[in-house]
Amino acid sequence: MTTEEDSTSKAPEHLEDLETTEDIKISHDPLERVVGQEEAVRLARLAASQKRHFLLVGPPGTGKSMIAQALSLHLEMPTEEIRVVHNPENPERPIVEVRNKAEVEKELETKGFAEGEFIDPKEAPVNVAERLGYRCANCGTYSSPRDGFCPKCSRTKAAQVKSTPNNPFGDLLGGLVEVTMGQLGGRDRVTTTRKRFGKEEVVVFERAGEMIKVLDQPALEKRRELERESPKKVIVPIGRKPFVLATGASEVELLGDVRHDPYGGHPQLGTQPYDRVVAGAVHSAHQGVLFVDELPHLGHLQRFILTAMQEKRFPIAGRNPQSAGASVRVDSVPCDFIFVGACNIQDLPHILSPLRSRINGGGYEVLVETVMPDTEHNRFRIAQFVAQEIVMDTRIPHMTRAAVQEIIEEAKKRAKAIDNKDKSLTLRLRELGGLVRAAGDVAVVEEAKLIEPRHIKDALKRARPVEEQIKERYGSYMAGVSTDVSTSEKESSPYHYWNYHVHDDKRGYS
Repeated sequence: MTTEEDSTSKAPEHLEDLETTEDIKISHDPLERVVGQEEAVRLARLAASQKRHFLLVGPPGTGKSMIAQALSLHLEMPTEEIRVVHNPENPERPIVEVRNKAEVEKELETKGFAEGEFIDPKEAPVNVAERLGYRCANCGTYSSPRDGFCPKCSRTKAAQVKSTPNNPFGDLLGGLVEVTMGQLGGRDRVTTTRKRFGKEEVVVFERAGEMIKVLDQPALEKRRELERESPKKVIVPIGRKPFVLATGASEVELLGDVRHDPYGGHPQLGTQPYDRVVAGAVHSAHQGVLFVDELPHLGHLQRFILTAMQEKRFPIAGRNPQSAGASVRVDSVPCDFIFVGACNIQDLPHILSPLRSRINGGGYEVLVETVMPDTEHNRFRIAQFVAQEIVMDTRIPHMTRAAVQEIIEEAKKRAKAIDNKDKSLTLRLRELGGLVRAAGDVAVVEEAKLIEPRHIKDALKRARPVEEQIKERYGSYMAGVSTDVSTSEKESSPYHYWNYHVHDDKRGYS
């Protein structure tokens, strides 16, 4: 058995076996890191394996976003790339092209052949190195093509252009050409021939920074083959992550757009319509997860998500009527995604009924838990959560077992205070994570190696909600509000005058 296997087998599974949170093994499976939401995790695994939609309902801080991200990591990586291809017959109606992974890799290989090989300028023929601006024609010194003048002899790298005898302006033009060639440092491309394996072939030498690119006959043929294809743009690359966050997205961010061109897509001056197409979140989530937290806040945009879920395709069109992209439209852009939505209980009625129906008909709805029983196993799960928060934060030290016990006691108090549940542990873990970080900050300031119980107690005093601070200072929240308002009125604040006096009285703006 290896040392790594030994350390894995010795990882504690009970709180009494724990010395610090550093001893806790954090699972590689992101769904196993979700604490206390066994039913939601089980359904998330089903949704990932069967490609089902998912709706998570519950208060903030209970792990809804974490479940959505973990679900996406159980999906296979995308295997399709989406492109928009120039349509020469009707440029304002670009064509959609979908390529699988094998086709994309083959194209990349072809492009690699068309790129040629790179050589050192000293390996190139002398006349080629001079014409490309790498070698000085006067002293033979090699330098960067960006240097118009030789760093050794201080003369222009290009050979002198001799004036013709019958040209009265020969001296002037010769000097002008010399300076120009010196500033440009030579050509960008030289075409010549060479013998290879007993056959003469065309070869092209091109500038490539400090190197020279060599294009032989096969590379030139591959390049011509690529140039004959219609120009295209990749709008959804194959190497993307299978998780797209669209919380609070605007219409353009969600559904895509066609950028404005001040030249109206003029062939010589402007940018062609296909090159101005921008994919939306529904398209970028193709073969992945589209996650929208606070789903009701999208308002009327929910119906577009519904259409995309039903059709698995959604067009991209210019959304600004004043833009040159308004006349451009790309039809049938794929968007086959798993939709995961989340909302609070009070916002549930604001989700569109057809969208709810679509999720129910092709997926699962789950009400997340807010507490879990106070058992030995669940106490250790709280310790696991603390370890995860510390590792993710990276700026605070690990925590002693006694300090973890303080966190567990706080979890019990919050379960009773917020959810009125006895013998339970809260699952509103975002606030609990804030307490862990606050205690860690206190420990860092003290230069302590571990977070100890005193740091937890200190953090509880410092990391209190502002409502508690108001209640302590003024006796109640409303007393604090009235004190603040009366102070503002004494100062004749126009903001509070407008809010607390007659609205049609314009003196509040003075």
